[in-house]
Amino acid sequence: MSTLAHSRTGSPASAGEPSLALEGIGKAFGQVKALTRVDLTAYPGEIHFVVGDNGAGKSTTLKILSGMFRPDVGSVRIGGIEVHMRDAAEARQFGIAVVHQDLALVECLDIATNMALGDIPRRGRIMLDRARMERDAAKVLSGLKIRVGSVRTQIGLLSGGERQIVAIARAVRTNLPIILLDEPTAALGVRETAHVGEILDELRAQGKTIICISHDLEFVFRHADRITVMRLGNSVATLMRGSTNRDAVVGMITGTIGAAAESAQE
Repeated sequence: MSTLAHSRTGSPASAGEPSLALEGIGKAFGQVKALTRVDLTAYPGEIHFVVGDNGAGKSTTLKILSGMFRPDVGSVRIGGIEVHMRDAAEARQFGIAVVHQDLALVECLDIATNMALGDIPRRGRIMLDRARMERDAAKVLSGLKIRVGSVRTQIGLLSGGERQIVAIARAVRTNLPIILLDEPTAALGVRETAHVGEILDELRAQGKTIICISHDLEFVFRHADRITVMRLGNSVATLMRGSTNRDAVVGMITGTIGAAAESAQE
């Protein structure tokens, strides 16, 4: 682990300093250009949504932020320092936790075990510390005001919304300063969507940097601090929630409204 990675893990960037920034990011897969130019700056204690139509480049951007893809051009900065992440494990070392759309939960394992995957507490070198694992899981869930029954409940017995919440809680358990979420409310009902929103608001209050991809503009406008609009592999505008509206954002997504008049870039 590099010195920078160690210094950033588990502690938000200082107030007023961007915790994460993409500058001029481009990415191609063979002859297909997924991203032409993406600029995005996110700060501690904010929820920053990334919106756009299918094929706009949102998922590719998230995968670059999470270390799964490396950009062809441009830079990724954490705490103002340029970093080069080679994989998702290194992204975690730089303080980035990810909640993927597929959740990556193991249905035959219980809540506590799923939340500890990748960082199983042990007694000595071999013995699993089951009691500590359950205490840690219960503490994180309680801190987020999450009620999903016993932490010994198998994931396969949970609803879709409960699984989503457990996946978010697993990311929170790492206590990393930056959390990326890919469509966290997809296929959720009204009550479950509201619960996810409450969790994001609580994480913002804790000073976390939340970067969230979403198609649900009602959810976006209820919880966003800022919104980056993407179109055809480009970030076309970054807007303060209070300085725009749903119609303007939809217009930028579809290309019927130019970004220049609406943009509130830093």
